[in-house]
Amino acid sequence: MTEQKYVGEELTIFAHAVNWKAYYGKLIRPYFGDRVLEAGAGLGGTTLSLCPPDQREWVCLEPDPTLLREIDQLIAGNKLPGGVKTRPGFVQDLPADDLYDCIIYIDVIEHIEDDAAELARAAEHLKPGGFLVALSPAHQWLFTPFDEAIGHYRRYNRIRMEQVTPPGCDIERIFYLDSAGMLLSAANRLMLRQSMPTVNQILVWDRLVIPVSRLLDWLTGYRFGKSVVGVWRKR
Repeated sequence: MTEQKYVGEELTIFAHAVNWKAYYGKLIRPYFGDRVLEAGAGLGGTTLSLCPPDQREWVCLEPDPTLLREIDQLIAGNKLPGGVKTRPGFVQDLPADDLYDCIIYIDVIEHIEDDAAELARAAEHLKPGGFLVALSPAHQWLFTPFDEAIGHYRRYNRIRMEQVTPPGCDIERIFYLDSAGMLLSAANRLMLRQSMPTVNQILVWDRLVIPVSRLLDWLTGYRFGKSVVGVWRKR
């Protein structure tokens, strides 16, 4: 299966979260290397934020043909770095000899029922010493109607990230982000009262909460947060 239609509108809404993308992008960019695969690239918003201008090669892997066309339009309009290209399908559709320095999943594995099998397949396409990076929503106790509405199977914590470590890989780092956002959600679910947040809610969170989280996360050693990042290195 190389094609899948995407259901949901959160990609469009979260495209406004520019501070958030810049924040986590700065922390995961050191793992990229020359050749990066972005699994579940969506509309290309993450690519636009994360891909460095001098990136040698960045492959956007996306099973939804409509979303893939959106990325192709960004490429045609010279809005993405020259090293960006698209590929339809899933990780299991990649040729066996197609290897990368880094494979990233940004808010993707929580949509996949068998997440461990997905990451194991991805690890097969890493070069020795390459990195697998996954960012996902944290803490099952924060699971909301929003998670359910957009097809999340679960939220993650450090233990769950450890459990999905792919064969042949070692944990490089697991850390949390957006501690201020977690405190807000834990207090009153301010951003998640309905099944889909509004653009205004996302803008408030992105412009006011994320700058606070950048400081709090650093002060607390990245031990708390509304999102969790797992980084694995292939032996």
